[in-house]
Amino acid sequence: MQFLVTRFKHPESAFRSIHVAGSKGKGSVSTMMAALVEQAGYPAGLYTSPHLVDFSERITRSGIPFQDEIYGKAADILVPLVDSIIPGSIPGNADPSWFELVTLFAFTVFKEAGLPWAILETGLGGRLDATNVIHSDASIITPVELEHTEYLGNTISSIAGEKAGIIKEGRPVFVARQKADAMAVIETKAESLGSPLFSVGQLMKITKAEPGIHGLDLEFTFDKHPGGPSFSRPIHTLLKMPTVIQAENAALASYAAKTLFPALTEDAIEEALSKVWLPGRFETIARDPAVILDGAHTPMSLSYTIETFKTLYPGEACLVFACAADKDVETMSRICAQDFSSITVTVPGNKKPGDFLRAVKAFNATFGEKPGTHLQFEEDYKIALLNAAEEAAHKQLPLLVTGSFYLVAEAKRILANPNQDRENLSR
Repeated sequence: MQFLVTRFKHPESAFRSIHVAGSKGKGSVSTMMAALVEQAGYPAGLYTSPHLVDFSERITRSGIPFQDEIYGKAADILVPLVDSIIPGSIPGNADPSWFELVTLFAFTVFKEAGLPWAILETGLGGRLDATNVIHSDASIITPVELEHTEYLGNTISSIAGEKAGIIKEGRPVFVARQKADAMAVIETKAESLGSPLFSVGQLMKITKAEPGIHGLDLEFTFDKHPGGPSFSRPIHTLLKMPTVIQAENAALASYAAKTLFPALTEDAIEEALSKVWLPGRFETIARDPAVILDGAHTPMSLSYTIETFKTLYPGEACLVFACAADKDVETMSRICAQDFSSITVTVPGNKKPGDFLRAVKAFNATFGEKPGTHLQFEEDYKIALLNAAEEAAHKQLPLLVTGSFYLVAEAKRILANPNQDRENLSR
C-alpha cells in the first residue's frame, strides 16, 4: 500500500484524518464522527465498509454520496496509473488487493473533492490494514472481540495488538470500554508512542438509553480527565438507531470530537447525533408486522440487538440468522435462545462464506432441550429469507434478520421485491 500511495503522489496527505478500528461499532462511530466534524464546520469524507446496496456507500461526504463527476474524476486519475504498474514491480511481487485499490480510490475522491477532513474505518485489523498508511490526527478504538482469528490471532490480546497498530506517535487515541486484556495492550502501545490515551469507556456515564420505535432516547455525561474536554452539561438527544449499544458509540464519538474541536457546543453535538443514520443498523424495512435488519456479527453486538428487539417487540417473533464462518456461532446460538417462535438458520449469502453445518450443529445443541421454538435450517439464503418473511406476514409476527451485514444486504434486496425473487427461484 505504501508503494501505491507513493506512486500516486500521496493523495492521503491532502486531508487531515481520524482513524477508527475495533471489532464492533466502528462503522457507527465513524459515521457519528463524520457528522460531528461537519457540525464543527469542516466538510468530512467518510470511508466505511462493507456496502449493503450500492458501492458508493463506502465513500461519501458524511454519509451522502458525491456527485458522479467526483467519482469519475478520481477513476480517471486512478485507472491509467494502476494499468501502468509493471507486474512484479511492487515489493513482494504481490498485485494490489481489491481493498487496497478501493482505499486508494477513496483517498483520491477525498482529495479531488477538496475535503479538509476524512474519517477512515479499517477494513480488517489495523496494523496491516490498507488504511494505515495515513498519518492520522487521532485514533479511535471501539470494543475488541474475538474475530477474524485466522488473520488477527486467536486471543483478545493479539487482536487488540492489531487494532492498536493504528495509533500514531504523539497523537491522541480514544478507547471504548474494553476487556482487561485488550485495554492492557492498547495502553502499552499508546505509552510506547507517547500518545495521549483517553479511556472514554471508563469516563462515560450513560444516564438514559431508552429504545423506542423512533430511535434511542439517550443521555450521557463524562467524568473529568486531565487534558480532556469540558462539557457544561449532559448530552441529551434522540438517535435514529435504537440499539442500546449506540449509546456508548455516541458517547465515544462525542468525547473525541469535543477534544479535537473544543468549540463544539453541547447543542451542536446533540444536533449532529440526531441526524446520524446507517443502513443495516436496526433498520426497519416494513411495519405491521415489523421487519428489522441488523448486521450484528459479534456476540456482544448480537446480544444488544436482540435485547433491543425484544424490548420493542415482546412476545412471539421470527428470526433469520446467519454468520460468517469465522464467527463464534456457538455463543451466538445461545444468545438467540430468546422468545422466538420460529428461527431459520442459513448462510450469509454468496459473497461471504458461512459454515452451514457448524451452524446447524450449534443451534441444534442450543435448542435441543428447548421446546416451543420451530427451528428450521435452509442453506439457500434466498429461500430462507422468503419463507421466513411469508411466515411472519401470515402470522402477523415481527421478523428480525441478523448475524451478518452480508445477510442484511441480501435481505434488503430480496425482501424489497419478494414476488420477483420467488418467481426467479421457481424458474
